[in-house]
Amino acid sequence: MTPIRESGVQAGERLRLKIGLVLPALVDAGDRLIAHPQVRDLYPEYLFASHCVIRASVPLMEAGVAEATTRADSDPVAAAVAAYLEHHIPEELDHDAWLLDDLAVLGKPRDEVLARLPSATVASLVGAQYYWMLHYHPVALLGYIGVLEGYPPSPQMIDELEARTGYPREAFRTMEAHAELDPSHGDELFELIDSLALTREQAGVIGLSAMHTVDMYARALEEILDSAGRPR
Repeated sequence: MTPIRESGVQAGERLRLKIGLVLPALVDAGDRLIAHPQVRDLYPEYLFASHCVIRASVPLMEAGVAEATTRADSDPVAAAVAAYLEHHIPEELDHDAWLLDDLAVLGKPRDEVLARLPSATVASLVGAQYYWMLHYHPVALLGYIGVLEGYPPSPQMIDELEARTGYPREAFRTMEAHAELDPSHGDELFELIDSLALTREQAGVIGLSAMHTVDMYARALEEILDSAGRPR
């Protein structure tokens, strides 16, 4: 089989087009968070939500490797997914610990952060990936990764957050690292998607996974915005 191309558009570009349909809601929520008069209070909540997501990254990929490997002998797409995830896991190790360090700069102790209950929105964001990987096809995880690594924070956004919150630069180390690392990781991921001999159904689940990820992340940011003024 050869990679799917519709109207001359490769699978990776089609995925970006699908993400673009839902991305404005996420961008809008992010812009409103940065501009919010209580952004100093909201930024730690944003880091907490980010930690709840990122702490699942390596376990998700390990589950993806396990499932893809069971299918690899008869499924070349699964074999390619397993190889990609095995390569990518070391690149994502300890990113959750980086966020704990950033939160510690803000006076949020590690034990306190880990004791907090993650939201149902975050559980849905991450948990859907397990369902699609285990009960449909592990290629679904590529849509999730495409969102998380294909749209990194810009240095300008980090500078604005620093200025508006008044927090020291040490509280933005994880964001800075992802601004540097994610562009190349995202390019690698979309190049992989272009190279795969995807069925229409496989391309569909990658797109569904990505759009769900954007939607849930936007909802998570809306919940943070809604929390402004509530006692913590």
